[in-house]
Amino acid sequence: MGRPSRALLSREIIARAALELIDGSGAEGLTMRALADRLGVKAASLYNHLAGRDELLDALAELVNEEIDLTPLERADRWEGLAGYARGYRAVFLRHPNTIALLARRRVEAGRQLLTYDSLLAALGRAGLAPADAAEAAAALDYLVLGSALETFSAGFTRDSGSYRPRHPALAGALEASAARGPGLDERGFELALRLLLDGLAARAARSA
Repeated sequence: MGRPSRALLSREIIARAALELIDGSGAEGLTMRALADRLGVKAASLYNHLAGRDELLDALAELVNEEIDLTPLERADRWEGLAGYARGYRAVFLRHPNTIALLARRRVEAGRQLLTYDSLLAALGRAGLAPADAAEAAAALDYLVLGSALETFSAGFTRDSGSYRPRHPALAGALEASAARGPGLDERGFELALRLLLDGLAARAARSA
């Protein structure tokens, strides 16, 4: 008997197809029927591997979180390691921004998600933060990373900066000054926020010590 012409389904294969669908069509494009069509199967076949949409989203969270590099958290310089982790975390969601709407407000259950948070909280503890402060710091990093991956500040101002001047001179001046520094306002904004956050956390850790 010959091998089947179509690859067998698995939880990971389904999750990868879901991620491709979301990346291409947005969160609203993810339905079990659309996913089945993408895989070339009947929707009922998906339920042999996933009980429903909740399990699908857990599998998707697992897949996306596997892309987050945790190795910076092991660096000897704890604060630079946390900065490297945050940059890598943001890079993942810049690649998959449409997943934020699906994952950011739901339970954390996927194994890799739990490992990521455990590793982050352990690193914050090694940096000198008390457990309650570490929890707040992890939340703050989430807000910063996911917010900056979802929103682009610079894309909101597409007109020539001088055209804002008659009624909004401060806006015009700031946009002109930023443009003089070159492209990358969103990146510079993220880096500023990250540095301010980490400097504040380092100061808190020092006070606790």
